[in-house]
Amino acid sequence: MIEDILSQVQKPGRYIGREWNVAKKDFAKSDIKFALCFPDLYEIGMSNLGIRILYAILNNIKDVCCERFFAPDIDMEKLLRSRGIELFSLESARALKEFDIAGFSLGYELNYTNVLNMLDTASIPPEASLRDHRHPLIIGGGPCVMNPEPMADFFDLFVIGEAEEAICELLDVYRRLKQEFRAGKISKQDLLIEFSHIEGVYVPALYKVGYDAQGRIDEFKPLLSEVPPTVKKRFIKDLDSAYFPVDWIVPYIQTVHDRISLEIMRGCPNKCRFCQAKAQYFPFRKREPGKVLDLACDTYRRSGYEELSLAGLSVSDYPQIEGLTQSLVDTFKEKGVSVSLPSLKYRMMVGNLSGLIATVKKTGLTFAPEAGTERLRGIIGKDFDEAGFLQALRQIYAAGYRHVKLYFMIGLPYEEKEDLDAIVDFSLRVSEIRRQIKNAPAQVNVSINTLIPKPHTPLQWFKMDDPEEIMHKQEYLRGRFKNKRYLKLNLHNCRMSFLEGVLSRGDRRLSRVILAGFRAGCRFDAWGNYFNFNLWQEAFAKNGIDPEFYLEARTADEFLPWDFLDVGIGKEVLCAEFNKPVAR
Repeated sequence: MIEDILSQVQKPGRYIGREWNVAKKDFAKSDIKFALCFPDLYEIGMSNLGIRILYAILNNIKDVCCERFFAPDIDMEKLLRSRGIELFSLESARALKEFDIAGFSLGYELNYTNVLNMLDTASIPPEASLRDHRHPLIIGGGPCVMNPEPMADFFDLFVIGEAEEAICELLDVYRRLKQEFRAGKISKQDLLIEFSHIEGVYVPALYKVGYDAQGRIDEFKPLLSEVPPTVKKRFIKDLDSAYFPVDWIVPYIQTVHDRISLEIMRGCPNKCRFCQAKAQYFPFRKREPGKVLDLACDTYRRSGYEELSLAGLSVSDYPQIEGLTQSLVDTFKEKGVSVSLPSLKYRMMVGNLSGLIATVKKTGLTFAPEAGTERLRGIIGKDFDEAGFLQALRQIYAAGYRHVKLYFMIGLPYEEKEDLDAIVDFSLRVSEIRRQIKNAPAQVNVSINTLIPKPHTPLQWFKMDDPEEIMHKQEYLRGRFKNKRYLKLNLHNCRMSFLEGVLSRGDRRLSRVILAGFRAGCRFDAWGNYFNFNLWQEAFAKNGIDPEFYLEARTADEFLPWDFLDVGIGKEVLCAEFNKPVAR
């Protein structure tokens, strides 16, 4: 029956599995069945390095069978529901409810309704309170669990931080108690209490939350004395010894990042005041160049990919980046394998690096000034010297580059009209400098997003601009960019940013809003062609919740929904940074 429906959907390669290097384990003979779930399309999920790492780690455990589930596209969902077919795995076409544990990677708040849809198409109740020993345990991890509270009603537990070690400890506990739990001899709460003793594990059902008359949290405490009052983030101490999936799965269809993504570092030494990823991956760690080269060669031999991308929050800050890149280029140039780097610091392009990369493949380069003026960059803590950057551009263009992508944000604290004008003026200068070198301006793609003051950042206490404010700024920028032939403007949907801000800064009362949105038909909210803001507005209204409440400015003495998490950067450190005098 499954084969019959594959001929009726777009991109059936999303659902067939059987890729090169996929795990082949006997489902029936495995004591623990683990469903690894990603709440977006296959081509997005298979571009996620975390999914690949956990898939390989779990399948390397003898008694564990790990299989993958991705969100079905709209056409596939309709067929599944009309035919009475439950969501099935790629590896063995088993139903999700046949698994012991389902682990969801939560990388983007606008995928939350996809989580509920995946559970619903699998005939599993989305609400954790309605699931018992007959259902899989539903666990969550990833960047979004830096504030897990909006999804608290749906998950049995969350793994805070990096999961490579914690997931194995979770399985040890489950292995020990599985028979008693599945037989109903111990309660689900008893099992969850055991899980809560693992560092980095948060079980929302074991905590009580109270609110004052203004709707702010005035009580957050564990229900039992043996449950920790704070949850400490997990992280891998030695990246050289951390697992890397050299048996790189090669999909049958093109994925978003269709290449080898080789992680060379975790964490970031910079002090950008808006960046949640710094706290997510704190502290800073790196792989040694020799280890990186060995992994690159091994992964290439097993996959045959013709592009290798170095992955990390800020690869420019890798201490030996030029030497490492030179080694990789020398190793792979005769094989026709290109070496690419994500967003760079311009300082890294002064010297040999720009020409070095360009000798293999002249791709566009991406830079992130974030703001148009030095004043605003100082306020958000962005280390970017405009004069030095423009000087470096001359060498970049001389090396043969013709395209540059720039990232900016709007809605920054103390932003003025002049700061918006500066984005346009800066982009024009970036384009025109190439005319001096190659007699033709550069094509500059300008991407402008809305600042979301996220948890665990010094800006978490700031108010976020509402959609009307952002819309007004976007319209102004559209007017300023009009008729700029070599500048291409991309503006992020301000209502999507608004919803992301609410869901990232919210508390567990938002669970009922997310459930209402899902039941009203919200799916793939991260995709502009599916996003329906009206449905979300109705969901908030139906539950008597004002979403703008979550975007208001906060005081430093207020208990925020995520304050029970210890991410390694103390609230007092963030508060000191928040209160640091800046030129306004």
